[in-house]
Amino acid sequence: MSGLTRFLGDTPLRVLLKLVVVSFLVGIVMNTFGWYPMDVLHGVRDFILRIWNMGFAALGRFGDYFVIGAVIVVPAFILLRLFSYRR
Repeated sequence: MSGLTRFLGDTPLRVLLKLVVVSFLVGIVMNTFGWYPMDVLHGVRDFILRIWNMGFAALGRFGDYFVIGAVIVVPAFILLRLFSYRR
């Protein structure tokens, strides 16, 4: 197994194909909700500016964002690990 294959977790061509499929699906979902990449970037920028402007009171809001994100990310991570489990 080459270093690149070990780093990517699969052959480069298969990783590229997976990224193309996932990018297409994410594009469909984002378009369905009317989200655009620049909206996401502006949302991140606005979030950082709100934290800066609110000072330490923003730490509570950061915790809320962390929990909300974890509700989506942790189950997705577990599902991905289960589907990638090799018997």
